[in-house]
Amino acid sequence: MSGFDGYKIPANLKKDFTPDETNEMRRAYQAFDINGDGHIDADELKSVLDNLGERMSADALNKMIDEVDTDGNKTVEWDEFCQMMHNIRNGKGEAAMAQVVKKAAKMFNVEGAGGAVHTFSEEERDAFTLHLNNCLGKDPDLSNMPMKIDSMELFENCQDGLMLCKLINLAEEGSVDERALNKKKNMNVYQKTENQNLAINAARAIGCQVVNVGAMDLIEGRPILILGLIWQIIKLQLTSNISLKDCPELVLLLEDGEELEDLLKLSAEDILLRWFNYHLKNAGSARRVTNFGGDLKDSECYSILLNQITKCGLVGAGDDKAKATQVIANANAMGVESFIQPNDIVKGNKKLNLGFCAQIFNTNSGLVISEEELADFDFAGLDLDDAGDTREERIFRMWINSLNIDGLYINDLFGDLTDGVAILKIMDKVEPGIVSWRKVNMSPKNKFKRVENCNYAVTLAKQMKFSMVNIGGLDICDKNKKLILGIIWQLMRRHTINILTNLTPGDKLVTDNEIIQWANDKVKSGGKPSSIRNFNDSSIASGQFLLDLCASVESRAVDPSIVSSGSTPEAKLNNARYAISVARKIGACVFLTPEDIVEVKSKMVLMFVASLWNASLSMA
Repeated sequence: MSGFDGYKIPANLKKDFTPDETNEMRRAYQAFDINGDGHIDADELKSVLDNLGERMSADALNKMIDEVDTDGNKTVEWDEFCQMMHNIRNGKGEAAMAQVVKKAAKMFNVEGAGGAVHTFSEEERDAFTLHLNNCLGKDPDLSNMPMKIDSMELFENCQDGLMLCKLINLAEEGSVDERALNKKKNMNVYQKTENQNLAINAARAIGCQVVNVGAMDLIEGRPILILGLIWQIIKLQLTSNISLKDCPELVLLLEDGEELEDLLKLSAEDILLRWFNYHLKNAGSARRVTNFGGDLKDSECYSILLNQITKCGLVGAGDDKAKATQVIANANAMGVESFIQPNDIVKGNKKLNLGFCAQIFNTNSGLVISEEELADFDFAGLDLDDAGDTREERIFRMWINSLNIDGLYINDLFGDLTDGVAILKIMDKVEPGIVSWRKVNMSPKNKFKRVENCNYAVTLAKQMKFSMVNIGGLDICDKNKKLILGIIWQLMRRHTINILTNLTPGDKLVTDNEIIQWANDKVKSGGKPSSIRNFNDSSIASGQFLLDLCASVESRAVDPSIVSSGSTPEAKLNNARYAISVARKIGACVFLTPEDIVEVKSKMVLMFVASLWNASLSMA
């Protein structure tokens, strides 16, 4: 959503603040919420204090947050921030964090050159600028490349959405159909908005958690929001192939008692830490890394890692900055196109260190295993090319992750749901308040407790009128893939239908037939002759009906010269690709692939049309 629409003053506090004061509070909150995830944590608070020239211990930072944190999650949410400001106004005491807010008031309006203090990380801005120059510097559509380092050009170049969409395609090829992009110079606001909508919705579709970020925020060049989005995309770009499917040699990282399935549960960050420590151990070092921050500040571990992989020699004596400089030089010599700087290592910048480690891994992991040794592992039992990595499974993971559920990010759909807690969190997001959390074992220690959670999830699914024939909690706990996919699909559908129902008259849930009727009526009103009988209609495969529907929702969004009759398999795929990107630039958050359209996967087509209806109502 655009601007600050996502931050509403709690109803019981509205009378305490004027509209201008409310806007100032929103700006203040966003200035502190550096990564734009809707939470102010200790690291973000420290960043603001650093910019103010103040130093504070970790304990003091946590205490400052605890004074305001009412739900005990160690972060400050918008409602808690509002309550803090309310308490100040009503003489109920001034929390230490409120004093920081007052002192940082001049920092809330982030300005360009001219000496203004920035609340964002200039190191990250410069690093991301360098990375984008490396990756997109020669792109013919980006006339302002390369960008000047140590400048605000990064934010200026993001204002039309074109560079963001190009970056998304680097993270996952084909996510954005460039035929749907507006590429001309001096775009108007409508054209920029289309590109930004496409960027935001495509980012969600590849697993980014985009919260309270709208097209206008990006058009206005809001640094904090832009850096948060860019980092998520870069992180995916650098880590998406760090998986067992793409790197079977990761079996070398298995620990005693573990099986291949245990590796599937690990995030890319956890795999990188294991990989780092694998090389440290093999080098005979007693050092181990547990994070991408303080453990790497002295560059010793980096030095050992690179020497173990390339035999480049250990870095010599010197201060930490000198050693970091040599480490980066050694990495560059092996082909790493790094964007980290020596000071970033010395300061323990977690994001940039993570990116640097991923670049080293992607260039040369140093993991060597023979075909004969690999044959000893039962990869067939993992179904890496079957249900465990089907389009459907991946789409459901991306959808769940886009919901930005606190403390939940799904790496392995089937493995991550086995304790029941994750699926209950998803249910509570889809139907707020449906879960009685006192009934939930939040940290189940044994299978009995896990099954108990999963049984509760099945009970709630039946309460939501889901089809749950012959499904029990044990099926979820035992990773029954077909049944889990069925439950998640129904949750995804309900979530979309709930949104649609809230935007249409009446209280009854919108039905499939009503969605089909809306689509046919909309296409007819746009003067198009196409129609569908149901979501299994074979004519959907050509992509023409969906493009006609997009054009009827927003006529300017579709270029008729690009649309074909869809008479060949290739033509059908091209139409499908174009339809997905057009829907996203209209504002529809759709989760499907071109193949889903061509193969007429009715579930995915239903979600596409329902999401378009949502978008059209939001535009009204």
